[in-house]
Amino acid sequence: MKTILLIEDDTALRENTAELLELSDYKVITSPNGKVGIAKAKEEKPDIIVCDIMMPEVDGYGVLEALSYDIATNHIPFIFLSAKTEHKEIRKGMDLGADDYLTKPFEEEELLSAIESRLAKAAILSKVVKDQELPTTTNTSDDSVLRNLHELKNFFDDHGEISKFKKGEVIYEEGEHSNNIYLILKGVVKSHKMDENGKELITTLYKTDDFLGFTSFIDNTPYLESATAVEDSELAGISKNNLKEILEKSKNISLELMELLTDNLSEIKEQLLQMAYSSVRKKTAQTILQFADVLNKKPKDNIKISRNDLASVAGIATESLIRTLSSFKKDGLIEIEGRNIKILDLPGLQLVE
Repeated sequence: MKTILLIEDDTALRENTAELLELSDYKVITSPNGKVGIAKAKEEKPDIIVCDIMMPEVDGYGVLEALSYDIATNHIPFIFLSAKTEHKEIRKGMDLGADDYLTKPFEEEELLSAIESRLAKAAILSKVVKDQELPTTTNTSDDSVLRNLHELKNFFDDHGEISKFKKGEVIYEEGEHSNNIYLILKGVVKSHKMDENGKELITTLYKTDDFLGFTSFIDNTPYLESATAVEDSELAGISKNNLKEILEKSKNISLELMELLTDNLSEIKEQLLQMAYSSVRKKTAQTILQFADVLNKKPKDNIKISRNDLASVAGIATESLIRTLSSFKKDGLIEIEGRNIKILDLPGLQLVE
């Protein structure tokens, strides 16, 4: 039976979550604040830690930092649990070494899935480390070896070549040599191709903290699509050869990157299925929601995006999209002011068929 340390200052939430986890066959140790949580983590050595951020005594960041300095606890998977959703807060936690981040209120399945996933990943990485162990003395304190995907992103941020692109500016074009991989530090980027009729098709939308430009690490494969800034963007790029050297040194990062790219492929597959089988109304609604998510817009925030880009992502004619937007406006789902779109009825838009 796996042991979970739950650090949460809200008594009701702590007790309810503990009961939920116990019913799912986990042994649960609880702590009402960060200071007690640190002590229990060092004493009990749990298999995973679920920790709130905003707490008295010591906050969640302080807990993670304290445990990361202790060789007996720095390997324990760590999941943040908080009502905070701002990107800078998420990135701060991830930079400190957190494995996941759940926001309140959370679904039961969401929490259990995150825990199961992180425990499974920890088991895989533990096996990889054991398989790599050599009988001879090795240098385990090599600071040049990055440990996880978050450290890789920090490497891009610290050592990558910074490039800035204005809205509408091309980052690279289909057919160009793919010498670099990018991390988006700011903004939104679209990847797109032209079909046989000369119509643009947006294949993916990338937001802040996403990687861009993956092709092959072995062959000098050209870019298979073009990339253009949807809004003013800032990117950090490193060469494919440099990234290849990093991945050769760290199998942990290779596994995490493989998992990330697999998730991206699943999202693209869902988008293609939507384009192939959904109605024009549903395609339009889902595309508006997708842009709102990528642009980090809340309901009733203005979404400034060209009709051509919306139609391209949805896979429909621009004229059909404009007619559908007018229909949504009449139904009270959205508000249109020039190029701006404002979601008025989020549940209604999500239920469009």
